[in-house]
Amino acid sequence: MELKECMNFLLSVSQNKVFKYFSKLLEEHGVTPAQYGVLNCLWKEGQLSPKQIGAMVHLEAPTISGILDKMQKADLIERSIDPTNRRNVLVMATPKSYEMKVDVEAATNHLNNLVLKKLSDEEKDELKKALQTIIQADFES
Repeated sequence: MELKECMNFLLSVSQNKVFKYFSKLLEEHGVTPAQYGVLNCLWKEGQLSPKQIGAMVHLEAPTISGILDKMQKADLIERSIDPTNRRNVLVMATPKSYEMKVDVEAATNHLNNLVLKKLSDEEKDELKKALQTIIQADFES
């Protein structure tokens, strides 16, 4: 098989290229792409448990825990005890993170426009649909 026919290669190279540029865009705001994913969830949902965040951004618990620790140190999130179940923790965005929301969302929109600019509307829809199908696929069965 030619490398250019290998799905893992194509997806990895594409993701790395987008990730590097997105990292550069977010760097001036002191946020990483993974942290943006967490903030996006919190900006939309309010309070969430680490488990809920992990499910939304498709990351494992130890990875989320490390991301949240760094975000808390940077005053981007707060953690509190869930009043309905004291064994659980809730995570929420801080005022500092809300102050950067408009600029970070603008950087995200810029990235999306740049990545998709050479595609027709139909191709954009097809790409998004194909990527969602891959994300939802069960490769274990």
